[in-house]
Amino acid sequence: MKKTLLVLVAVIIAVIFLLPLIWMLSTSFKNDFEALAGQMSLIPKKPTFENYLDGLKGNLMNVPITRWISNSLFVGAAGTAIVLLFSSMAAYALARLQDLPFKKLMFPMFIGSMMIPGVLTFLPMYMEFNALGWINTYAALILPYSSGAFGVFLLFQFFTAFPKEIEEAARIDGANKWQIYSRILLPASVSIMVTLAIFTFMGIYNDFVWPLYSTTSPEMRTITAGIAMMAQGSYTQAYGKLMSMTVIATLPVFIIFIVGQRSFVKAITQAGVK
Repeated sequence: MKKTLLVLVAVIIAVIFLLPLIWMLSTSFKNDFEALAGQMSLIPKKPTFENYLDGLKGNLMNVPITRWISNSLFVGAAGTAIVLLFSSMAAYALARLQDLPFKKLMFPMFIGSMMIPGVLTFLPMYMEFNALGWINTYAALILPYSSGAFGVFLLFQFFTAFPKEIEEAARIDGANKWQIYSRILLPASVSIMVTLAIFTFMGIYNDFVWPLYSTTSPEMRTITAGIAMMAQGSYTQAYGKLMSMTVIATLPVFIIFIVGQRSFVKAITQAGVK
């Protein structure tokens, strides 16, 4: 009975979370008249693909949807690659290099930076990029995500628990620090790296505030900022078009999570077993 009640509660919570997504998908197949009718019908009376076709073909007025999606994918991929490189190198240095200066001081500083809300650094970061003349460039969209303590902390835990005997055997065979990092620790941490990549890509792809203020031209906007501008512009009541673009924007993250789900679960399992 207890298990049945827990499953029932889980199903109810899942339905509550899924209903907005189902409504979004349903509305994306409705024309503007049916979407504005005010009837909360989850099944469209006259399903249409015009909202998707108009958006992907560029028929929506002054709305470069495909360019926004390309920007989001490029910024997400580039930012994720930089985070994986820098976080893994920093975590390796903090976890395995005994001769690293100020090692005991730096790790608490990394962890402490996670407690600083992003809104506090927003204005100084904007002023810095504006002074460099990088506003409305890909540098402004990518570089703010290139440093973060979460990835360092996640990989630090894995590298610390990695058997020292394997590293010592590699040193006996003549491997230097870079070879131990690139040929032993990185291949062993694939699951953790995939998990970090998923979290990082989702965070960059779904970010809204920074891309909105760091870009000024429509061609440089990401999909989240672009849809927000659509909702405030000519498409305020074009719910069908807005929802179809939102569905398209959701697909890349959904696909990436499904593809990396096995590594995600494996990483959680590895993190719990020393």
